[in-house]
Amino acid sequence: EKLFKTKIRQARSWKEFSNRVHGSSFAHRGKLRKAKRIVVKLGSAVVTRDDECGLALGRLASIVEQVAMLQNQGREMMIVTSGAVAFGKQRLRHEILLSQSVRQALHSGNGQHKEMFVPALEARACAAAGQSGLMALYEAMFTQYSTCTAQVLVTNLDFHDDEKRQNLNSTLQELLHMNIVPIINTNDAVVPPPEPNSDLQGVNVISIKDNDSLAARLAVEMKADLLIALSDVEGLFNSPPGTDDAKLLDIFYPGDQQSITYGTKSRVGIGGMEAKVKAALWALQGGTSVVIANGTNPKVTGQVITDIVEGKKVGTFFSEVKPAGPSVEEQTEMARNSGRILASLHPHQRSKIICHLAELLTEKKDEILAANKMDMEMAVRRLPPAMLKRLSLSSAKLSSLAVGLRQIATAAQDSVGRVVRRTRVAPGLELEQVTVPIGVLLVIFEARPDCLPQVSALAVASGNALLLKGGKEAANTNRVLHQLTQEALSLHGVREAVQMVNTHEEVEDLCRLDKTIDLIIPRGSSQLVRDIQRAAKGIPVLGHSEGICHVYVDADANVDKVIKIVRDSKCDYPAACNSMETLLIHREILRTPMFDKIIEILRNEQVKIHSGPRFASYLTFSPSEASSLRTEYSDLECCLEVVDGLQEAVEHIHKYGSSHTDVIVTENKETAERFLQQLDSACVFWNASSRFADGYRFGLGAEVGISTARIHARGPVGLEGLLTTKWILRGDGHTVADFSESGSMKYLHENIPVEQNLTGQQLAFMLASFLCPVSKALIDVL
Repeated sequence: EKLFKTKIRQARSWKEFSNRVHGSSFAHRGKLRKAKRIVVKLGSAVVTRDDECGLALGRLASIVEQVAMLQNQGREMMIVTSGAVAFGKQRLRHEILLSQSVRQALHSGNGQHKEMFVPALEARACAAAGQSGLMALYEAMFTQYSTCTAQVLVTNLDFHDDEKRQNLNSTLQELLHMNIVPIINTNDAVVPPPEPNSDLQGVNVISIKDNDSLAARLAVEMKADLLIALSDVEGLFNSPPGTDDAKLLDIFYPGDQQSITYGTKSRVGIGGMEAKVKAALWALQGGTSVVIANGTNPKVTGQVITDIVEGKKVGTFFSEVKPAGPSVEEQTEMARNSGRILASLHPHQRSKIICHLAELLTEKKDEILAANKMDMEMAVRRLPPAMLKRLSLSSAKLSSLAVGLRQIATAAQDSVGRVVRRTRVAPGLELEQVTVPIGVLLVIFEARPDCLPQVSALAVASGNALLLKGGKEAANTNRVLHQLTQEALSLHGVREAVQMVNTHEEVEDLCRLDKTIDLIIPRGSSQLVRDIQRAAKGIPVLGHSEGICHVYVDADANVDKVIKIVRDSKCDYPAACNSMETLLIHREILRTPMFDKIIEILRNEQVKIHSGPRFASYLTFSPSEASSLRTEYSDLECCLEVVDGLQEAVEHIHKYGSSHTDVIVTENKETAERFLQQLDSACVFWNASSRFADGYRFGLGAEVGISTARIHARGPVGLEGLLTTKWILRGDGHTVADFSESGSMKYLHENIPVEQNLTGQQLAFMLASFLCPVSKALIDVL
């Protein structure tokens, strides 16, 4: 039965994994998914407890589960493990203490017991006592996953003797073909002490002096695709972990060795990080990809082995291929440094950058549309109609974008550095609260190329650095628009403030850059937003996961207004997040001419109606019942439900809505005001289409998204939502002691009016932002 299962798995898996010929390592993490033969090296710090006496059973259980899962996927897994010495030490200590306790009981007649002493235990004896127990533990754990294991003990001589090496290779190959996980360890009971000057010497010679070198030699010998070396550190740092400037390296290249400063070795074992790096480079040179990662804390690192195989950014990935461009970490650093210069520019300089970008959208219209045509031709067979509409650009759309950018240029005149509050704390001690940029923004967007210039302009106006990750379906359009953005930024030497991520970075990996990114803004499907909110580790996410917008038609509604608002809210742009998804009808409107007209207009616009449970109960033959009252259709579909009145409508929206945008249509002012006050959504409208929930229509120039969060910005987020504040205190030798009971000063806390006067130059640029490039000469005159 085992052999039969093996053949089935192999037949299924070889087709997927056998396309790659061994001899060259994978160029980037994303390719690790194709790894078929994998060696997992478990360092002593991973396998042993913190007291170095006994095994860390919880960690081992997690590792076994992951290895078994990958094995059952059709991969060939091998484990190089430490732990025999620690397991044997635990057993021998127990035997010694038990023996001493028995002797004391036999020979001490006076009842007094001497303190028991455990002598230093010789490592070889510990290994001999621990090997059988360690293997029995692995076998018991893997049995839970119907996975068989086999123990293989080796020494350095087994690799230097050709016949022994061939026998070892043959044995391991046969075990792998039988779907058995080989568990390999150095035979520490007989192995000689490591030679102090023995090291890795070329591709064909390697000294097996620890499990790092054993794993490297084994991986190359067995032509493994991937070697995962688990230790007690997150990966390779450019200097010893814990030092001030220590930085975890995501990718390590062979030529970067001189830039690394090594620290001390781990608390147990005979290897250190330098030994791991040398072993990894040796394996890399032999054609095996290598990742060094932390395997000591499953609660923090999660499923580290499976995450690595899935290509996630875990630990340090060793690669022979250095990408032509900068890494995403380097891009983030460049954006931050350039963003600080951007924030220090005069407001009119930032406005000029945005105006120039608006001009380029018009001047380079043909180039932009040609690139967009290429994207559309490739996407037409792959994307649904709603996404194709978002992907498409037109001359009218570019002109509208340019108008919006000029509005942003105007707002940029009074954004960064604006005094929000001024207080005289005491004579000669004045406090100001001023607006400042948030820092580095990461905007992730799908098939929305128009998002790129909008968000770039808002970032420039607010003095923020920007990292953009666009969808591959708009790659050509995004490339051209980003080039134009950087051309505009070059006017004042801040070209690098807006970066486009074009590497193979996964969105989840970008969301882990909590030390360099200050805010994530997703623009795309509800699934994208939910995935980012779930993946973000320590970084705030601004946005909404769903746009379930309601229109409530009250008993006192005007029929003409109802028809206009319902049609516009649903049919103007069904894929938008601010389109109507649920239409709530007051019960008194049923079977009236107004209701008939509502149904007629929806049918004429080919809107598919899904009935809510209460609406369905009124009808003999109702439309298809809605599978859920919490559905975002993003198409010419909507749910229709009946309510008894305002209060029930509000309760329905609170229960099934997404706090995005909700509308009441009524001529009763009192009812409308109660709706506006009671409803807890980001946007609440009276007698107006839900499609007005938009930064451009609000006069914000553009928006980076619509937020349904309760903190910071809410609703359409424009320039103001990308600013925070800092406090500036100006004194003259003041100390807190001056204000103590025995001090000479008293707090005043007087509010000082904030002056909002604009200079002639600022007024000129405000005017020019509407008329540029026509009014450039006006600036010079003033």
